Amino acid sequence: MRSMGVEEELILLDPGTGEPRNLAAEVVRVADAREKHNPASDDARGGTLGHELQKSQIETDNPPLTDLGELEESLRAWRERARASALEVGARVLASGTSPLSGETSALRTQRFDAMAQRYGLTLAEQLICGCHVHVDIESPEEGVGVLDRIRSWLPLLLAISANSPWWQGRDTAYESYRSQIMVRWPSAGPTPYFGTPENYRSHVDAMLATGVLLDEAMVYTDARLSALHPTVEIRTADVCLDVRDAVLVAALCRAMVETAAREWAEGVEAPRTRSPLIRLATWKAGRYGLTGDLVDFRDGTSKPAADVLAALLDHVDDALGDAGDRDHVHRGIERLLAEGTGAQVQRRLLAEAEGEDGLAFAVRAMTDVAMGQ
Repeated sequence: MRSMGVEEELILLDPGTGEPRNLAAEVVRVADAREKHNPASDDARGGTLGHELQKSQIETDNPPLTDLGELEESLRAWRERARASALEVGARVLASGTSPLSGETSALRTQRFDAMAQRYGLTLAEQLICGCHVHVDIESPEEGVGVLDRIRSWLPLLLAISANSPWWQGRDTAYESYRSQIMVRWPSAGPTPYFGTPENYRSHVDAMLATGVLLDEAMVYTDARLSALHPTVEIRTADVCLDVRDAVLVAALCRAMVETAAREWAEGVEAPRTRSPLIRLATWKAGRYGLTGDLVDFRDGTSKPAADVLAALLDHVDDALGDAGDRDHVHRGIERLLAEGTGAQVQRRLLAEAEGEDGLAFAVRAMTDVAMGQ
């Protein structure tokens, strides 16, 4: 069974105002000291807590796992480790695709990030967004490219499921995932083309680097890519999820998509040749409406109710879900999201329940509790 590794980017906030705080160095230092004197629990072993682009961000990196129950326990353990370390330096941790409020934030000073800041200016300065990246095992670059070619049209649905960023600098953006709008500022972001072979994939990446626009291969910010460090496909579409259960659902669907695509590749099933501009439109719609409106069904290119398009996805990956023992878990998760709403819908409900002039700050504090399962 293919393993899944999940990376979650998290925002550090002032516990009173809900505004971002540049405390990543302090949080990582405390986490390292806690690990030295109080080793991680079994659920948190094999992962890491470290820096991200902005000083008001941290990232947890969970170890590769195959069981969804163990993955949920690991995600919860690492969020708790992040929460406890942040608490020691006077911060709270929020799992949101964007920071609801503006505040103190600046990029981490490294040689690479300094070069990025010089080249990309405001794009980097405003890049306080948080995603959920899922790595799924592959057996070879040939299989990996076969997977990339066959999952590309389905990836917008992962954004709709995970949508968790309705705010930007204190304003309701009208988007369920405004992170998806900030992400496309990067020149390398968006869907991949059809590749066909590892050689074509390598040629495409090399051509991107030859333009001089990107600093390095790590800046290939496509919706999915072959990992340069691990034998995995890395799927980068999703917002970081407010609820850990949604992150597990996203990971399970990623594995099922990869497994289904790998089987199709091995059997010689042709990959859909959906045009990249159409996938971009589907991604925009997923970010704009999440599960609150219609989504694009790439099979005929038309808009249909979200529940119908998700049903098509579940049917597409049904065999892989069944073989992994994930079918019931994933179906229950989709039913729960359709009934209770995505992270973005929960964020807006929390604001509606808030009182007083600092309603959004109150809601942000409540969001941190939800993210930590409290």
